[in-house]
Amino acid sequence: MQIDIQDTLKIMLKGVVDHTEKAEIIQKLEQVKKENRPMRIKLGLDPSAPDIHLGHTVVLRKIKQLQDLGHQAVIVIGDFTGMIGDPTGKSKTRKQLTKEQVEENAKTYQEQIFKVLNPKQTIVHFNSEWFNKMNFRDVIELSSKSTVARMLERDDFHKRYTNQQAISVHEFLYPLMQAYDSVALKADIELGGTDQTFNILMGRSIQKDYGIDPQITLFMPLLEGIDGVEKMSKSLGNYIGIYEPANTMYEKVMKIPDNMIIKYYELVTDVHPDEIEKIKARLDTGENPRDIKMELAKEITNLYHTKAEADNAEDYFKTVYQEKQVHNDAMVLTICSEGAQDNGQIFINTLMESGKYKSKSEVRRLLMQGAVKIDGERITDINQVPTLTDQTVIQVGKGTFYKLKK
Repeated sequence: MQIDIQDTLKIMLKGVVDHTEKAEIIQKLEQVKKENRPMRIKLGLDPSAPDIHLGHTVVLRKIKQLQDLGHQAVIVIGDFTGMIGDPTGKSKTRKQLTKEQVEENAKTYQEQIFKVLNPKQTIVHFNSEWFNKMNFRDVIELSSKSTVARMLERDDFHKRYTNQQAISVHEFLYPLMQAYDSVALKADIELGGTDQTFNILMGRSIQKDYGIDPQITLFMPLLEGIDGVEKMSKSLGNYIGIYEPANTMYEKVMKIPDNMIIKYYELVTDVHPDEIEKIKARLDTGENPRDIKMELAKEITNLYHTKAEADNAEDYFKTVYQEKQVHNDAMVLTICSEGAQDNGQIFINTLMESGKYKSKSEVRRLLMQGAVKIDGERITDINQVPTLTDQTVIQVGKGTFYKLKK
């Protein structure tokens, strides 16, 4: 297998916040090159209610970049450890999942990760494959590989211990079991977010104890959402979902602050580090960040949609947001005057036909808040709604347009 060590190193470390010493990484790359085999890249997934957004793809995207260089992803679905639950960041013992819940979540996870990873270069294992074969002697031996003092170095365990909150013994087994996955797979490299630092470093330690060359480690930073402040999260509403329509995805990327452009290029695209340096130079020399952000939006949208869909999303954005025109894809609504006493009621009835609004009260509130324009004129009084005619254009918010017909 041909490996360009310096280029691999450059791509491997793009956007990485912490990692094994470079000298050891180079040594590992030289070893697999000498053995003429791909690196085994481990990623452990705890199958608890997966619903992937762009923030979750940071690690997956890095693995995909290494797959493109010829290396092999080894995904560990923690069906066994998932019945314990990762205690990372938890202030109390997590409720154990049933076998059926774990299996259903694992199935969903596999469907989602292949939106990013190349399935032909990916092997999926369930860690029940080796843990179901363990006897109690094996468990005791594994437990001997760490001390209680080291376990209490974990921030979450330390806080719970200090605050006299319960820590169940089986929770101490979780990082040991996750680490043993690296033993079972003979992993060359493991990736994870910074919140997984303790677990992943434990993997290196356990591999040494079992006489296996320790894996190298890459830690990816957490990705801020489109607000540029908080970690990307569905609960905060600052996320970009990988299953969202192309137009929505493109528009959301355009909302990120200018100072996040490079971070998004580094963490959620496959653009080569050398090209990113050129993009940095363009920003430094005063090029309009909006133009570069449009390139980023298209790059990201193209990863999860067809080229035609990404092109259309770009066209839609230019038309609606830049040219302030109504796009050809605007929803067409039939004017609904049945049972209405005035133009305001006709307006409300017509917008309800779109299916996008929960109630007539919501439509009325949007109008009163100044979110509605009719043929380009902002209307805030329901009694001032003009007569709706064929080809009337209603705009709600920045980018939602409706064309009316009789």
